Amino acid sequence: MSETGQTTPGAAAPLYPLVRLAAALLLVTVGGAAMYATIVALRPASIEFGVGRGIGSVPYMMFMAASGAGGVMMGRLADRFGVIVPALIASVAIPAGLVAAAHAAAFWQFCLALGVLSGLLGTSAMFAPMAADISLWFTRRRGLAVAVVITGSYLAGAVWPPVVQASLDARGWRESFVVIGVFVFAAMLPLSGLLYRRPALPPPSGTGAGAAAFRPLGMAPGALQSLICLAGIGCCVAMSMPQVHIVAHVTDLGLAARRGAEMLSLMLGFGVVSRLGFGWISDRIGGLRTLLLGSVAQAVTLAAFLGADALTALYVVSAAFGLAQGGIVPSYTIIIRTFFPAGEAGRRVGLSMLATFMGMALGGWMAGALFDLTGSYTASFVNAIAFNVLNMAIVAALIRRRRARAA
Repeated sequence: MSETGQTTPGAAAPLYPLVRLAAALLLVTVGGAAMYATIVALRPASIEFGVGRGIGSVPYMMFMAASGAGGVMMGRLADRFGVIVPALIASVAIPAGLVAAAHAAAFWQFCLALGVLSGLLGTSAMFAPMAADISLWFTRRRGLAVAVVITGSYLAGAVWPPVVQASLDARGWRESFVVIGVFVFAAMLPLSGLLYRRPALPPPSGTGAGAAAFRPLGMAPGALQSLICLAGIGCCVAMSMPQVHIVAHVTDLGLAARRGAEMLSLMLGFGVVSRLGFGWISDRIGGLRTLLLGSVAQAVTLAAFLGADALTALYVVSAAFGLAQGGIVPSYTIIIRTFFPAGEAGRRVGLSMLATFMGMALGGWMAGALFDLTGSYTASFVNAIAFNVLNMAIVAALIRRRRARAA
């Protein structure tokens, strides 16, 4: 019997979910190369193409938007053919985008290569589809398994930036993109091959009239999915404020920019601990309660930023924020798996993750716009807290609805 409780042929069957978990974690970590290469190469690529820093950020914006949108498409493919199909596509598309960007003669070619190939067709397969797939292989430790896979995005942030920067210093960004692309292809292709098995999904809850009557929490499936997506936007608008603007906020307080970079590293480092810890917690109290716990903790730490202006206090609050926010996003996968059929996991997790990507993009922009209007980040933090409260209200309402139906 596997961790899912499903019989899997072969003597080594009980170990296969763990092998698959390790492969998924490595795929997410290696697949993060394109995103961080895009970030690290922003300055030298902008100079070479003769564009300003603002226009030079367009490839990253395209990359993130395309990755979020592509996650829904890749989720559908995973639901229908198994996650190995989007994984194999990504194994080719991510390095192809890097190599194509390295040979771009114009800035628009550089943007398209990274946005369409590495983002839309590549990195999009490395988040929602992987999280949804691993949730099908674990039952008792599903929350922890999902958290382990999604932690790969933080590990990529710890590994790739210094590697890419060292390569850029040694050989320039174009040659570095080619070298990294070759490595990514060589690593991801065999790892994707380990995902060849498909889980034994439970039969659908009903067909015909039964399927039409499917109402999770007594709601239309589309209505519940919309509320989950709205909650995702709310929490990630709030989450993005410190992550995107902490360095600028620290320099506004008269501290060195490197202190802000250290605080960002603290957030990401404690975020790894948070994701694993909250994954363990979600196995015991469920996805909705875990999401509410993380959301409340995030609101408290956001409020603490308003009163923190000394160096030590900022370090402490940054670490606390990392512990609060790291476990929020994985909770959405657990919620989807709790209330929707397993056969729809890829598509529905993709939609929820698209909402979180939108929230991160919207929150980063709103915080900057409010700073331009007011001349400080106070309004930006208040705005973040307001969106966090929206998330808390939606999740609390869903928990109350579930309790009422259970009663």
